[in-house]
Amino acid sequence: MAWNVFIDGEAGTTGLQIRERLIARGDITLVQLPDDRRKDDTARAEAYAKADVAILCLPDDAARAAVQMAKPHGTRIIDASTAHRVNPDWVFGFAEIDAGQRARIAAAQHVSNPGCYSTGAIALLHPLIVAGLLEADAPVTINAVSGYTGGGKALIAEFEGGTAPDHFVYGLEHKHKHIPEIVRSAGLNRAPVFVPSVGKYAQGMVVQIPLHLPDGQTPADLTACLQAHYAGQRFVQVVEPVDIGPRVDPQRLNGTNRMELAVFPSEDGTRAVLLAVLDNLGKGASGAAVQNLNIMLGVDEGAGLSG
Repeated sequence: MAWNVFIDGEAGTTGLQIRERLIARGDITLVQLPDDRRKDDTARAEAYAKADVAILCLPDDAARAAVQMAKPHGTRIIDASTAHRVNPDWVFGFAEIDAGQRARIAAAQHVSNPGCYSTGAIALLHPLIVAGLLEADAPVTINAVSGYTGGGKALIAEFEGGTAPDHFVYGLEHKHKHIPEIVRSAGLNRAPVFVPSVGKYAQGMVVQIPLHLPDGQTPADLTACLQAHYAGQRFVQVVEPVDIGPRVDPQRLNGTNRMELAVFPSEDGTRAVLLAVLDNLGKGASGAAVQNLNIMLGVDEGAGLSG
């Protein structure tokens, strides 16, 4: 049986990479619109009517409107925008977050894809909070760097046109769009200080969380907790610092759906840096959408994915 899948926003960076992962699959038939009808609501409504699942690669307001457009047709939705990530009626599409999350995704009508930065941050924080190794009201700081494709067409044009600096820090108004989903899905009681940055390379990401450890806790405790939480996972692995450091390349997992987590300890064991490496267009966007699609369709979770 071939499943019909419509990518609304197929021409964007995320949509194009989702299409690349699906187009050669024999179990997927892509519902596609000609270029001159991609913004035609009548054509889009017809596409939703044909599709078993639609993947939204749209701005937030357009994604909300698309959900209403698809509603009469019963189309299942994966939304790659920020619009529904903290909506309790939607299932958060991070399959590895808890033991029962795959079953929730499999049964869901609506799945919200996590953001790229938040995928790394939640992967590191949530297990520690659940295990009681990090307090939910702890003062958390998250530093991160991403390739410029995470900023969409405008930022891509700046970098590829030579008008952007080689590296810049942003989000200093403390209002980054990923903060609400990090708070909710990590289990925090207050917003972290989140300081992202962008480098002069297309894709790849490192997320870092520095911690001062309380008396009696060691970096080895944090590593053991993460290892137990992600034991047996296909796309999320806990690795030793020596495996990816001391210079961590944010591009090391590009082209894959993998994410690597590590705990970098201080020599005296009183401090640690939690670190996640992923492809911001892989596990951080397009790869995650395809993984969620596979779960929803009940097929091999890694179909069309590398890593």
